[in-house]
Order: sequence, then structure tokens, then C-alpha cells
Amino acid sequence: SMPSEMLLKIFSYLDAVSLLSVGCVNKRFYELANDNGIWLKLCSSSLQPKWTIWKMKAKQTETVSLGCAALHDKKPGYWKKEYILKQTSAFKTRVMRLVKLLDPYTGLPCKNKEAMKVSGLSWIIVLKEKNGKERVIEKPNLSFKDTSVTILWYGTNWPCLDILSTLKLFGVTPLLPNQSRPPNKNGPRRFSLIAEYHLADLTESSVVVGADELVQLFSLSPGLLVGIWKEKNEIAFVMASLHYNQLLERSILGSATVQYAPPPNKPLLDDIDSEYGLHDYSLHLDLHGRSCMYLCGSFKGLFCRKGDIENGYLRLTVVSLKDNRKHLPISGTFGICWETDVFKGNVKDCFVMDLTLLDETGKPFWCFSAPVYMELSSKASGLYDYMGHIYTADYADSEGKVCVEFVWLEETKEYVTVSLVLYVSTKKVNSWYGTNY
Repeated sequence: SMPSEMLLKIFSYLDAVSLLSVGCVNKRFYELANDNGIWLKLCSSSLQPKWTIWKMKAKQTETVSLGCAALHDKKPGYWKKEYILKQTSAFKTRVMRLVKLLDPYTGLPCKNKEAMKVSGLSWIIVLKEKNGKERVIEKPNLSFKDTSVTILWYGTNWPCLDILSTLKLFGVTPLLPNQSRPPNKNGPRRFSLIAEYHLADLTESSVVVGADELVQLFSLSPGLLVGIWKEKNEIAFVMASLHYNQLLERSILGSATVQYAPPPNKPLLDDIDSEYGLHDYSLHLDLHGRSCMYLCGSFKGLFCRKGDIENGYLRLTVVSLKDNRKHLPISGTFGICWETDVFKGNVKDCFVMDLTLLDETGKPFWCFSAPVYMELSSKASGLYDYMGHIYTADYADSEGKVCVEFVWLEETKEYVTVSLVLYVSTKKVNSWYGTNY
């Protein structure tokens, strides 16, 4: 029963976040909270430069008249949208400015953590049931590495796998992150769709990564690992691996329904000779099990000749089977650690691979973070330096393939990396350089 004029007066004392929140109460509050007069005042106080307060009286009169015209000529909610758009644009500019400084070791932005803190970035997954009902899972555990972040969700009352249709991974930021208050999950937030996964026939259609006494792991591209309880067909946990090269863009610049699409690469003129192939590429590779690192290495001066191109791929040999000087020992035995509210475990013979391939200019060319499993090879070891079983681990996506071979040394109880070969898709190279291989 309170008059609208009185409510508008009360609303005029609210900050932008509170004003957006009160607009969710009911239809009447929504219409009043869209008042152009309130939002124009917010725009003037937060976006106009400080020198406007020094304007002469004539200038002030002109500003007021222009403000009155702006109120009457615009539809309700216009200045609200303007305020949000400008604040969001300024926020994105600040975050992107933080990630311009590159780490010479990895070739990636070295202030990712600072950028995530400034943005208030977090991640959620949304489980959608076949009947359309959705369940939001928040509060993940984070594990940061040199080139990626691993995100783990778990709970005790997740829906049964049989009734689920899709899983969506979102980056979430406060709609107005410039406010002095800390991010509030009940406040206005912005969602950026990172990936969508179909869970129908998960156990039949996805790649089996491994299992222990309690759970079985299934891998979905890109970079998602789903743990299923063995005793019942329910999700135990979900683990996502996000590479820093795509992390902020996909988590901030997309929308709630459309994933962010990076702009095409602008090749340098006369940058590559198709007769010679790729040259001066660099690789940074991490192998880890979420909480422990097994291998961390950088490789410079990678190249391929024209004769290394076949079946639609360009081959880059990083570690050769014949050159034992470059063979790399592995620290510890492979396994992915997991945990829930009650149980913990370690699934052996699998790991997370973080790959960063830089072109000759130091620009990220191919990057990913994904779970990989290894298996015993059927071929016998022909290496005179090592006597042991050979294991292989392969990864493939639309941009290329990675093939790794390890030898298990029983005497020292360790793995040694004896072969590492990258196969880059010619389609990827052609679109990157504007050439034709």
C-alpha cells in the first residue's frame, strides 16, 4: 500500500547491487527499480570524470537540462542497461589488462590468479535432468598448476545418473564486480558457458580412464572427468581441467547460452615456408595428478620438415626413442587423486596432461588440459638401455594428437619417458597461417 513516490525515494538511496536485488522481489518493485532517474544518477556519479564538478554554473545548468531530456526520451530501464554495460566493459578491460604480461617460461599470462581475484571469478556446474529440472553445484576445490587450474566438485545427494541429460560448466562473475562488498552468490551474477556435456549413455559413449575399489572414471572432451560409484549408478565427483590460455576468456567473455569464440589468428607476412614446414616451436608440458606433479618440462626449437607431413598431420618429435640423452624420468607413479565428503582414493595409471605449444613468435598455438590414461603396450622393449615394460598414453582432439611412451624400470620403481611426439592437424596449421599444406 506504500505510494510509488515513497518507494522511489527509498530506492534512490540504494547502491546498484541492492537496486538490482530489490527488483527481483515482484513486478511492481521491478518496474520501480528500473526508474531512469535513479540509474542516471548512478551513471553520473560513477562514470563521469572528476573534472565535471569544476564546471561553471552555466555548464551545470546545461547538464541538468540534458539529464531531464535523457529521462523523458528514454524507455524505462534504459539507463540501467547503460550502467551495467559500461561497468561490465570497464571490468573486462581491467581483467584483460592484467593478463597481458607473459611468463617467459610458459609463454602464458603470469597474473592469472590476480585477474581471477579481481574479477571474483568462480565456477559452477549445472546438472539438468531429463524432465527439465536443474541442480546447481557450487563450492568446488581448486588446485593451481603452472599452466592450468583443476576444479573438483563433490556432494552426498547428487541425482542418479539415469535421470540426467546434460552437464553444463559455467564461469561465474558478479554482475557489478566494482562494488566494495565481497561477491555474494545471492546477488546479481553473470554466467559464461564454458562447455556442455551430454550424460545420456555416459558409461557407454565416453572414454574409460581408470578405476579403483570405489569409483570408475570417465573422460568427456574437453577436459572433464566424471567419477561414478561402482556400487550404484550415481556421480561421486566431477573434475574439470582448464588451461590458462582459455581460462579467463571462456569464463568471462561468453554468455549464459553461447560459448566464447576466440578471434582468428592474424598471420605474419612471409612467416612460414611451406616447403620447410614448422620451425622454432616451443612446448611446455606438465603431467600431474591434481595434487602432485609428475613431470614438468620445456622444449625449445621444435620443427618439422615437409617429409614429416602425412595423413593430414605435421609431426613434431620432442623426445626420440633413439636419443637417450633426452629421456625424462617421472617423479612418482601415475594416479589421479580424488575425494568426497567421506571417502578418498587414487586411481592409478592415469594423469592430467597440460600442453602448451607456442609458435615461432611465442604465441599460444595449441593448448589443452585433459585427463589421460596409459596402458601396457603389446610390443616388446627394443631399448638396450632399459629393460622393462613399455606403456603408452595418447591424447587426440580436433587440433592434433599426442603420443607418449614410458618404460617401467622395476629395479628403481620409476617410469622413464622415452618418446614424445606431437601430431598437429594440417587444418589447424592452414587456418593459423593462411597456407595450404
